[in-house]
Amino acid sequence: MNLQGIGMLHYRKNPADVKKAYPFAAVAKMEGMHFFYFSFKNVDFDNMKINGWMYEEGKWIQKQVDFPAVVINSCNPKTENQRLILKKIKKYAMVTSFPVGNKMKVYKKVKKAKVFASYLIPSAALHNSEEIITFLINQPRAVVKPFSGNHGKKVFFIEKTEEHYKVTEGFTILYLDEEELISFFRPIITAQKFLLQPFIECKTKNGLTYDFRLHVQKNGEGKWEITLIYPRISGNAKMISNISSGGYRGELASFLEDEFDENAAKVKDILEDFALSFPAHFDTLYEHSFDELGIDVGIDPDHKIWLFEVNWRPGSKNREFEVAKRLIPYCKYLLSENSKQ
Repeated sequence: MNLQGIGMLHYRKNPADVKKAYPFAAVAKMEGMHFFYFSFKNVDFDNMKINGWMYEEGKWIQKQVDFPAVVINSCNPKTENQRLILKKIKKYAMVTSFPVGNKMKVYKKVKKAKVFASYLIPSAALHNSEEIITFLINQPRAVVKPFSGNHGKKVFFIEKTEEHYKVTEGFTILYLDEEELISFFRPIITAQKFLLQPFIECKTKNGLTYDFRLHVQKNGEGKWEITLIYPRISGNAKMISNISSGGYRGELASFLEDEFDENAAKVKDILEDFALSFPAHFDTLYEHSFDELGIDVGIDPDHKIWLFEVNWRPGSKNREFEVAKRLIPYCKYLLSENSKQ
């Protein structure tokens, strides 16, 4: 079977409803690549055909096409049936995206490999509420967060004061004694897996929590490139900087100048070096290569980087063309590498 071209798989029926679809089609045209969009329902395995959508003369037109050689699997399957369809597609075509696993899986992999272990925030699975009490004997503050990220939700910051334990989640602040703290966390920990970490302070001069998102992608040579680095700043008194939780995206250059003064250029270099060296190492820890990563990091007062999280399908709102300009050539690279085998 001679497969060729690039297909973009999404759960939405119509590509006009998916903001990334047009930039991908436009860049594919510039690269001279056959490109079409399709949803899970469009796949006909019996005849090895897909009822796909192609962008022609200013509009999306539905056409029956052959299976693509590379599939941009740009969303997670939403049902068991969709999961099975994707699994079957993988028998015939290469896919671009692979999951990294939850926070604890990433933590264990990076720690075991040692090379970037010093950038990790010490983390442990939380088995019971009492562990929080013990932890805070030696640590001024703790963070309790879910194994699997959900846009900054259910992240608890705990601080021991002289009389109470101060627990902050979003805008909610509770002052609990030891027994109340144990009772408060017991059902939360039972319902879902959480990890326990020391709190790494990462605040602007005027007291807003922030972190940096390092958005990186593979290019047409299969090498990592920086798509964008930007600070994510909490837009209020919240201790979470996720944009989906009310934070906002800042501009890197002006932010570094405001926050780091004469060290701005040095911090920019530190971020850029990490943005290229870490993904190259991270790739070696998995059996599949990644096409794109969103790496969240903090910088402490000593300019040391701390790794907060690694995301395998980072958002690309308002930079869809930037993403497409690397992703489509990367698909082309996968095709040429596959033809050599």
